[in-house]
Amino acid sequence: MDMSYDTVAFLFSCLLILVYYFYLGWRTRRNPESSIHAQNAKIRESWVAMIMSSGNKMDILAIQTLRNSVIAANFMASTAMLLVIGTANISEKIGQWAQKWHPFLFNVPSTGLIWEIKLVSLLLNFAMAFFFFSMAIRYFNHVGYMINLPDDNQIDRTLYRQTCAYFNNAGKYYMFGTRAFFFSVPIIMWFFGPYSLVLATVGLICGLAMIDRTPTWNKQKSANRFNY
Repeated sequence: MDMSYDTVAFLFSCLLILVYYFYLGWRTRRNPESSIHAQNAKIRESWVAMIMSSGNKMDILAIQTLRNSVIAANFMASTAMLLVIGTANISEKIGQWAQKWHPFLFNVPSTGLIWEIKLVSLLLNFAMAFFFFSMAIRYFNHVGYMINLPDDNQIDRTLYRQTCAYFNNAGKYYMFGTRAFFFSVPIIMWFFGPYSLVLATVGLICGLAMIDRTPTWNKQKSANRFNY
């Protein structure tokens, strides 16, 4: 019975996340200005165009900006690996703490197999975050080499498009790593029971809905609402 509760809660939480991302993709295709990710991609492309068209006048700015991005991604990757090691070291105590702090009204007994699945899910989540941040570092390094090369307009700006693609890939992987950290919250709450997992997932989706929406789009909707 305990496994059925956890299974239903896990599948329901996954369904909520999938529905949210399907809605986010539909809204982005319908109105790209509503998505902060689409806006960030345009900003990166504009920044690359500014650097590559400056005639080596902004090399220092490009190096400093990319260095800051690499340092941030490196810090997050190191944090993810430390979380993997720390979670593995205290794996025996996690179950005891969760059982001790379990809400009395929502107490659902759990078997050892369920605890192992929850622990493996948390470790896998942090490991994926490490992979994403490592890939972001890789693409940031590639952009550092490509952005200072001369852009020949006679080759249909192939270098510019490749640099933008690498830069946007770096931004996407960094975003994926950050999202992996966000998704660790419902997994951690899962140790306290299936109800905590569902509530944490709903709270996370509400937070993501605010983060994924561009602030200017919110203001534009508010202004259009009172325009008659």
